[in-house]
Amino acid sequence: MRLNIAVLPGDGIGPEISEQGVNVMNAVCQKFGHEAHYKYAICGADAIDKVGDPFPEETFRTCEEADAVLFSAVGDPRFDNDPTAKTRPEQGLLAMRKKLGLFANIRPVQTFKCLLHKSPLRAELVDGADFLCIRELTGGMYFGEKYQDNDMAYDTNKYTRPEVERILRVGFEYAMRRRKHLTVVDKANVLASSRLWRQIAQEMAPRYPEVTTDYMYVDNAAMRMIQEPTFFDVMVTENTFGDILTDEGSCISGSMGLLPSASTGESTPVFEPIHGSWPQAKGLNIANPLAQILSVAMLFEYFGLKEEGAAVRRAVDASLDANVRTPEIQVEGGARYGTREVGAWIADYIRAH
Repeated sequence: MRLNIAVLPGDGIGPEISEQGVNVMNAVCQKFGHEAHYKYAICGADAIDKVGDPFPEETFRTCEEADAVLFSAVGDPRFDNDPTAKTRPEQGLLAMRKKLGLFANIRPVQTFKCLLHKSPLRAELVDGADFLCIRELTGGMYFGEKYQDNDMAYDTNKYTRPEVERILRVGFEYAMRRRKHLTVVDKANVLASSRLWRQIAQEMAPRYPEVTTDYMYVDNAAMRMIQEPTFFDVMVTENTFGDILTDEGSCISGSMGLLPSASTGESTPVFEPIHGSWPQAKGLNIANPLAQILSVAMLFEYFGLKEEGAAVRRAVDASLDANVRTPEIQVEGGARYGTREVGAWIADYIRAH
């Protein structure tokens, strides 16, 4: 298979982990006889600095023409600390999702046996946790009407029936492929938008009689994720709730550097780690590339290349078992490995096994 990949390294540690993702993809292609062709494009603070736009039109065209996008991270403290800034790196990520029609964000949350001790939760609570959080990406407060002056501000949490139906359909379909349990997360006791979500979910549930569908307020879901993460199979929710809950999910695995994601919808899919740009670590060769590398596994699997995805996952597991890890997940007294060294070890493992 020939794959045309748009690569958006972005800001902070983005270029460092992006390089390792590409290296691993090349190793897989070499092993299985595929071709990957890459076209690089700018986004985020890097793009603001160069052209004044966090998601330039040329970058959009590059993404639109590709088979898939391998994205890394955006964000810069210059903008985080300036509430008056009209243009922000994160606007590039939102623009990419909106322009490409990427309404479904798929975030797997899972544990690794050798890293259970890294979770802030007790090992017996997180052991065996394996669920998907499906987050709606192009509606809600992030895209609703906004206003701000010195004395008042508001964000509008707007959803339409078609937007809710299509993301719930994704949730039900993933549940059918897994353990047939779907949890719809909302705040229907307070928010009108959530009541619409729950109404539509209740209308759709009878079409999937094999799926056990339950409903949970977002505050309860946040607590249940910590108390009993093994309860969940597939969770589906709106944009803002999903953003918060999926970051909370990183506590289960023990590090945000372990969790990949896919954003899918009407156009080119995007594969990315869930973490941010970590600008303080830029250039230090300490960033964990595993979430980026596991995003490559999701990319191959999206195109039906299950063996290729499995090869990446086996290599990641082997690296963890061999204690080839970046500092934040390394065992006490373990050898020091940086971003480049971990990526190179995984690529070499794929070629050799």
